[in-house]
Amino acid sequence: MPKYYRPTSRADALTALAGAGTGARPFVGGTDLLVGLRHHTVEPELIVDLKGVADLPEPIVVTDDGVQIGPTLTMGELAAHPLVQRWYPALVEAALTVGSVAIRNRASLVGNSCNGSPAADTAPPLLVHDARVTIASQDGERTAPLVEFFLAPRRTLCGPGELVIRIDLPRPAEGSGSAFRRLTRRRGVDLATVSVAAVVDSDGRVVLGLGAVGPRPIRTELPGPVDLTDEPALIRLLDEQLEVATPISDVRASREYRVATLRVLAKRAVLAAADRRTSREMAS
Repeated sequence: MPKYYRPTSRADALTALAGAGTGARPFVGGTDLLVGLRHHTVEPELIVDLKGVADLPEPIVVTDDGVQIGPTLTMGELAAHPLVQRWYPALVEAALTVGSVAIRNRASLVGNSCNGSPAADTAPPLLVHDARVTIASQDGERTAPLVEFFLAPRRTLCGPGELVIRIDLPRPAEGSGSAFRRLTRRRGVDLATVSVAAVVDSDGRVVLGLGAVGPRPIRTELPGPVDLTDEPALIRLLDEQLEVATPISDVRASREYRVATLRVLAKRAVLAAADRRTSREMAS
């Protein structure tokens, strides 16, 4: 059985994590960690419970420039926040697909990112919104774009003795819209087979985030402003840009099925994001 430690300060937490090195695992919601412990796929020497740390960043802070998300913000709290619903609808849609209500009330957005899963539901919308991650260690803090944070399946820039203490989301440009689309075998109890997030801005710029179609979540951008009324041109651009995806065949789907599904979901996400952009413009 691993040892359990519940620090009350960030300094104590970082000291404990550094002391145990690769044998330590931070614990907030625990929705993935506890499953790993139960099935012996994760066997840490030390569990560092962060829920009693008083000087971590607040769960959510809204500024003129965007939103700062701390490590204890749950998926449920994220999805219920009025300003998040207004500014980042794709992220809300993704958060609401994570597990059941009970899981969303425990699982944290930061923890979901730190798992490094290529199929993480919230990764594609975070990528299209140009999220940045702040990582703390005993040596200080460093910040990196989320697109550089994911290295490989279950591997991120957050190394032994480090903690992700904040995710920063810049405020979306006026006149932009976002949407998230996902396919899975059983809603709420399975990983995504394919997922896509899209942001479309007022000039027709289209950014895509792709999940479960590569060794890590992917961010890509369609070249130039896109005329969304020209469906054949949109499909051609999507086909060209989606070549960055390298899906595999596994128990959830074949490679060929993922490729075909990705094309459909990408188109749906882009059109839904554009429709939200139009609706916001009409309401303003």
